[in-house]
Amino acid sequence: MSAAPADPVVRELSHLVMGAARRLRAAFNAAAAEQGLTRVQALALLNLRESAPMRDLARWLSCDPSNVTQLVDALERRGLVSRSPSPQDRRVKVLVLTDEGRRRQALLRERGDAQAAALFAELAAEDRALLRDLLARLPDGDCGEDCAPA
Repeated sequence: MSAAPADPVVRELSHLVMGAARRLRAAFNAAAAEQGLTRVQALALLNLRESAPMRDLARWLSCDPSNVTQLVDALERRGLVSRSPSPQDRRVKVLVLTDEGRRRQALLRERGDAQAAALFAELAAEDRALLRDLLARLPDGDCGEDCAPA
């Protein structure tokens, strides 16, 4: 049985969305490098709230919890996070952003916002809002707290 012919509009839409994502990811990677961070280290910083169990970071990064240990070791050596036992369960390690970690997080967010603004600057404000609304209607388009940047 042969597959249905691809809808050329869907193919073009996919290409355009992937191109925009590629440009945003490249800008994010450059911002991470400016901070002396790998892409994954920068993603970890952006996803951390004031404190979170290491397993949450693994979920946000879509990786096995055992892989997070090396990542957290590197962030801890740089003074960006600290580990402490969870008040609810001392077997669980909670990650806490340091002052420097919060500063770097803010810099990454500012740079990401600036890059996104530059990318979408050619669209009128109402077109940006329409694009946002359309993308949010896709399944998992509004992934809330679990969205990782770029």
